[in-house]
Amino acid sequence: MFDGGLGTSLYDKGIFINTCFDELNLMNADLVRDVHREYVAAGADVIETNTFGANRYKLAPYGLEKRVHEVNQAGAKIAVAAAADKALVAGSVGPLGVQIEPLGKISLDEARAAYKEQIQGLIDGGVDLLILETFHMLPELEQAVKAVREVAGDFPLIVQVTIGDDGKLLSGAPLSQFVAMITEYKPDAIGLNCSVGPKAMMDALEELKHLTSLPISLQPNAGLPQTVGGRNIYMTSPEYMAEYSKRFIQAGASIVGGCCGTDTTHIKAIRRAVSALQPAKRMEQAASLQIQAPVEVKVATMAEKSRLANKLMRKQFVTLVELVSPRGVSPIKELEKARKLHHFGIDAINIPDGPRASARMSALAMTALIQREVGIEPVLHVACRDRNVIGLQSDLLGAWALGIRNLIAITGDPPKLGNYPDATAVFDVDAIGLVNLINRLNHGLDLAGNPIGEPTAFNIGVGCNPGALNLDEEIRRLDWKVEAGADYIVTQPVFDVRILEKFVARIQHIKLPILCGIWPLISYRNAEFMNNEVPGCSVPDDILERMRKTTTKEEGFAEGVKIASETFRLLKNDFAGVQLSAPMGRIEGIFQILGD
Repeated sequence: MFDGGLGTSLYDKGIFINTCFDELNLMNADLVRDVHREYVAAGADVIETNTFGANRYKLAPYGLEKRVHEVNQAGAKIAVAAAADKALVAGSVGPLGVQIEPLGKISLDEARAAYKEQIQGLIDGGVDLLILETFHMLPELEQAVKAVREVAGDFPLIVQVTIGDDGKLLSGAPLSQFVAMITEYKPDAIGLNCSVGPKAMMDALEELKHLTSLPISLQPNAGLPQTVGGRNIYMTSPEYMAEYSKRFIQAGASIVGGCCGTDTTHIKAIRRAVSALQPAKRMEQAASLQIQAPVEVKVATMAEKSRLANKLMRKQFVTLVELVSPRGVSPIKELEKARKLHHFGIDAINIPDGPRASARMSALAMTALIQREVGIEPVLHVACRDRNVIGLQSDLLGAWALGIRNLIAITGDPPKLGNYPDATAVFDVDAIGLVNLINRLNHGLDLAGNPIGEPTAFNIGVGCNPGALNLDEEIRRLDWKVEAGADYIVTQPVFDVRILEKFVARIQHIKLPILCGIWPLISYRNAEFMNNEVPGCSVPDDILERMRKTTTKEEGFAEGVKIASETFRLLKNDFAGVQLSAPMGRIEGIFQILGD
């Protein structure tokens, strides 16, 4: 028998939810020790250390990222003292709380190093075993397991994942995939904890016991929390938890306990209910693990992805024009502009996704309308700001079904830049992680590695800023985007050709097509704004002076178009194409730039 929710008990004792619970090992060791002792007194055979989030990434917001070893070692020593040879101590290790590759910029090696740092502190503090718990992303879990084996060899290890009501990991991966991945690392037990209550965990046990001969551990939540008076209250009674714990053992589990919402009253009830039981011998012969081989999929070549991709592959110069979705419900004006651009010979219409954090008709709806009503290929911007990874995958699958073939993956402007500065941003992933996600769909797999049937074949574009203030970081991120599966690159607006030339010299190792962004200025004020308030955008003094001399709106627009035409002529022979913007929606400037 394991203990219950350590965080729940600390919360019940008045520790606020915005507190760093792991820091209590240093700041209030007596309180942590008291909770451990209460669980031992309630009948727990194993207590877990107060270190679930004690890694460098979760500790960083509290300024504790350099005290990882200290926090973990202290947590282990507190638990060992509280156990007093009446219980074993399990060193608790949870997810890092940050996205790792392929979705985030934290590499697999960096993730493993963070886990090794935490695990070493727990070992040095004297734990009897380690428990990796509440994981839902298998690539991250694998790095944690590797860290255990590299630091502690065959030290006793329990590995637990968290599932949804459907019996799958929260990432969508099936339990069979978890078992197949973890078995080669020879853990001492595997199991489930957190997220769901006893009923869903019982259903998952029926599947899990046919997938492995290892001992199985189950530590459910006390049901789902209800908000009462601003506090999260778990409503499942101790008696209910105890009855299900008895059923767990009778069905083949070897380890039981509790997670969020369970306290000492739950553990006492479970102890009474199972004290007369021994883990039951399974009546069924465990089925041999059957892992379905990946379905063979045909990954599209660049030439097959879209007309735009085919043209880029054949090194024909391409022209993209950016149109912004309307703020209302009528797309009539934008569709008419798209028709004129199509007749002029533009290759594709580029639709931003909520530029400058503005609320507009969805970019997906606008691209679908343009493709259906006009016939020109659209390029859909996909921003990470507004959707979690579930919503991103859903929209991408929907875009494919609607016939959208060209994308640009961007992180997205933060809400504070727009009309709703207090809006909540999501940012589950950044542009790098988004490219990885799209590339997985192009290989017939969802984020969790599950087959989706027919793969997508998106032509994946990414952005870059040649004038970035930290150019080394910008190039490093661009390298990651390319490695993640980008097909082409679009730059931010270029006003100073010398900056672009220096940037291109730095990325000679990248062989993808590059489309230069060209933005016709419309006034001196607009030029000043671009130069001073848009990060990484530099408008040369001579261009500023030319715009300053204009006196009317039409003069400003005409001079801006003339400058853009000059930039276009300088760049068109050295790049794969251009992306032209139409400030204020005035597409006549586009015709002048390309027609000169």
